[in-house]
Amino acid sequence: MQNQSAFNLGLGYFLGFVLLCAGPAAPAEETRPPHPAAAQTTVSDSDLRAFARAYVDYHKLRQTYEPQVRKAETPKEKDKIQKEGNAKVKQALEKYGFTAQTYNRLFAAVNGNETLRHKALKFIDQERTKS
Repeated sequence: MQNQSAFNLGLGYFLGFVLLCAGPAAPAEETRPPHPAAAQTTVSDSDLRAFARAYVDYHKLRQTYEPQVRKAETPKEKDKIQKEGNAKVKQALEKYGFTAQTYNRLFAAVNGNETLRHKALKFIDQERTKS
C-alpha cells in the first residue's frame, strides 16, 4: 500500500524537517525500537484525529519549505528559511496539542501497532481530502 510506505517514512522526514532537509533521522532514532509502552498504549480516536491533522499540516509545510531550502544560495539564507520552517512546524504541532517529542512518541506508537496504523491512515486520508 503506497500510503503506508509514505507513512512509515514520515518520522524520518519529520525529524529531518526539524533539521530541515538534513536528511533522514539520525540512525539512533531510525533504528531504536519503539518504546515498550508504545505497543501497549491506548490511543483515542480524538488523539489519532489530532495526529492526522498535524501529520497533514506538517507535510504541507514540508512541501513549501524544502524547495526553498534547496534553492537557497547562501548558508545564511538557508538558515533563515530553516528557522522559519521549524517555527511553522512547531506552531502546527502546538495547534493540535503536540510538542515534537509527544508527536514523535505517538508516531512511534502508531507505526508500531498495525491496528493504530490503519486507523491513523484512514484519518490522514480523510484530512487530505478536506484540504
